[in-house]
Amino acid sequence: MRAPSSGVQLWGVTGLPEIRAGDDLAALIARAEPGLRDRDVVVVTSKVVSKAEGRLVALDREDAIDREAVRIVAERGRTRIVETRHGFVLAAAGVDASNVPPGQVALLPVDPDASARRIRDGLRRFLGVDVAVIITDTMGRAWRTGLVDQTIGAAGVAVLRDFRGQPDAFGRPLDVTVVAIADEIAAAADLVKGKLSNVPVAIVRGLDLEFADDTARRLVRRPEDDLFRLGTHEAKRQAVFDRRTIRAFTADPVDMDAVRRAVAAAVSAPAPHHSVPWRFIVVTEKRKELLDAMAEAWREDLRRDGFTPEQIHRRLRRGEVLYRAPLLVVPAMTMTGAAHRYPDSRRASAEREMFVAATGAGIENFLVALAAEGLGAAWISSTMFCRDVVRAVLDLPDDLEPMGAVAVGKPAEAPSPRPARDPADVMLWR
Repeated sequence: MRAPSSGVQLWGVTGLPEIRAGDDLAALIARAEPGLRDRDVVVVTSKVVSKAEGRLVALDREDAIDREAVRIVAERGRTRIVETRHGFVLAAAGVDASNVPPGQVALLPVDPDASARRIRDGLRRFLGVDVAVIITDTMGRAWRTGLVDQTIGAAGVAVLRDFRGQPDAFGRPLDVTVVAIADEIAAAADLVKGKLSNVPVAIVRGLDLEFADDTARRLVRRPEDDLFRLGTHEAKRQAVFDRRTIRAFTADPVDMDAVRRAVAAAVSAPAPHHSVPWRFIVVTEKRKELLDAMAEAWREDLRRDGFTPEQIHRRLRRGEVLYRAPLLVVPAMTMTGAAHRYPDSRRASAEREMFVAATGAGIENFLVALAAEGLGAAWISSTMFCRDVVRAVLDLPDDLEPMGAVAVGKPAEAPSPRPARDPADVMLWR
C-alpha cells in the first residue's frame, strides 16, 4: 500500500449519540459525517456495533466468556485467552464490561463481516458514496506488550496485500510478505478514536487501497498453519495427552533432529544415583535382520508353548508395525558402574527395579517428546522377550538390556479421540 503525495488523513467522528439497540449506525454516521467521499475508509469500534445489534446481555462476565468461547488457548489466573466461534483468538472472547450499563456485558457482533456490509450499504444509500468499512476490536499480540485495535469485520476492501514474488529494492523476490492492510488501518484509526474519548468511529482518507469484496475471516490463521495454537503451559500438557500408540505411518522420512530432541528429553528423566541408564539404538541397516530374528525367536517360543499356527500368526501380527515404520529405535538399559550391590535378593531386586522404573520414565519422555514434535510412535515390548537375539544381531554388550522397540514416523491419520479417564479412579487417599 502506498499513500499519494498529499498524505493520509485520519479523524474521529464526533457528535454521535449513545448507541442503543436498534439504532441504524449507517444513518447516524451519515448524519455526523455528511462529507464522506468515495474510497474513504470508515472504521467502527465493535462496541457500538454490538450495542446497535442488541448484543448487550445481562450475564456474569465469566458466564458470558464460557458462552462465547469454543476453545481455551491459555489461562493465567483470571485471564483467559480463548478462541471464539468466529475464529478470533483473544482475551475473554471479546466480552467487555466497559462503557456498558452496570450488570451487563457486551458480546462481539454475531457476524462482524455482515455488520460491515450493512453499514457500507447504508452509507451508499444515504450519501451515495462507495466507502470501505472496517469493524475493530482491541486485542493483545503474541510476543509484544500492549494492545492494538485489529479488524474483526470488513467490507469493500482487500484485507490482505500479497507481495510474494515481487522484487525488493535490490531485485530479490519477496517470499513470505503478506501485509494485513486492514489491521494496519484499524490500529492507525485508534489513534483518533482512543479508549476513553467516546469517539467510536474514525475516517481514514487518502490511502491507495484495493477495493474488493473481502472479509475479515481471511485474517484468521487456519488451525493447520498455527504454530502457536496453545499457550506454553497448555501445549506442554497437551503433548502428554497427544501421545498415542500409532500403528499406521506415512512414507515420509523422519526428521532426525526431532528424534535427537526427543532423546534429549528422555535423558532428563529421573535416574538412580545420578546415573545415565538409558541408551537409544537407532536401527537402520540391520532392521530387517533384527525383526526377522526376533519374529523367529517369538515363533519358536510360541511353538514350545503349544500354540497353533493360526494363533502364532495372530500374535506375530502385533509386531508388524515395526516393519512398516520409517524408523526403528530400541531403548536399552544399563546398570553398569551405577548400581549398588547388595548381598540379599530383596534389596538387589529393589535396586534393579529402580533402574527399570527410571528407564521407563526415559522411554515415556521419549514418546511424549516425539508426539510434541508431530511424530507418531508405538512402543512394542518384544525385544524384552528375546534380549540375547537382539544383542547378537545388533552386536551389543551383555550388560545392555533392550527394553522394547519404538516404531517412529509421521502418523498416517489423526488418532481417534481417547475416552476421558477420571483421575479419581486411580487415586488412593490414606
